[in-house]
Amino acid sequence: MVLPVLVVMALGLVAVGLAVRNELAVELAAREGARAASVAASPGAAAKSAATRAVALPIDVATSSDGETVTVTVTYVDPVNIAVIGAFVGPVTHSARVTMAVEPPP
Repeated sequence: MVLPVLVVMALGLVAVGLAVRNELAVELAAREGARAASVAASPGAAAKSAATRAVALPIDVATSSDGETVTVTVTYVDPVNIAVIGAFVGPVTHSARVTMAVEPPP
């Protein structure tokens, strides 16, 4: 009777660990994308390229700029493919937004 409870608890800990890892990866991708976009002539393309190189997840990258700042938003939908836990939790959306000042060209 105790073993099934322990297995479910262990799977739950694995799910939490993976969710934290994915959240950190999305935040990293947003930072890398914003940094690249802040110094590039084409912010959208630079942000997407830098963000997708930063992580090995299928992320969505959106960029907006007002001329003085550039904002990069990165989103990833985690399907939670862990046995038993995935059926209860369902997909989890991770999102991060970073704004940086646009740097003038040298």
